[in-house]
Amino acid sequence: MTRRARALLIGYVVVLALIAFWPTPVDRDAGPILRAITSAVPWLTYDRIEFSANIALFIPFGWCAALGWPRWHAYVVPAGLVISVVIETAQGVLLAERTASAWDVVANTLGTTAGWLIARRWVARRDQPASGD
Repeated sequence: MTRRARALLIGYVVVLALIAFWPTPVDRDAGPILRAITSAVPWLTYDRIEFSANIALFIPFGWCAALGWPRWHAYVVPAGLVISVVIETAQGVLLAERTASAWDVVANTLGTTAGWLIARRWVARRDQPASGD
């Protein structure tokens, strides 16, 4: 599983880099869909959708990193935080059409934490002895 998780993490990082460093907002053309969603479900605002999407975007990082480097699992969440800060800083400094956001850092770190927790729970369940023995 370790090799597979590491391979998945490499692919994930490539996709994440494309999303994070795309020169224009990746949801720019999604305006009509987002307006339809927020009209149908008024409490589901654009900010809430974006925050949730950022959480979901970083769950695979936490999961793959925790499973790919089990001895380093304690560093997965801090790594997610650092990666997120680097991304947001680069967006703010280098990409004129992108907006850096502290809330994105929070959401990305929450996503990393969720992925890490899922991986840790999965490992704990996998390592439990079979019941009924």
